[in-house]
Amino acid sequence: MDQRLLDEINEKVKAALAQGPAADIEKNLRALLGGLFSRLDLVTREEFDVQREVLLRTRTKLAELEKKVAELEKQASGSASSLS
Repeated sequence: MDQRLLDEINEKVKAALAQGPAADIEKNLRALLGGLFSRLDLVTREEFDVQREVLLRTRTKLAELEKKVAELEKQASGSASSLS
């Protein structure tokens, strides 16, 4: 077969699909899914990554503060026992 003929058939099939019910189905499906996703409480990957980093920093800071509190409690109990 001639390549030109195959290209012409391919273009006609694409044009028919673009104007036919397949394009409408795709458009309607996209609208349906878009509406469904907008009603869900979803976040973007970027928002998720930002919150994950915030949580990581918060956990690190909490661990540091817990360590400091333990050291202060140890010092306070040492000072209280030396006063007795």
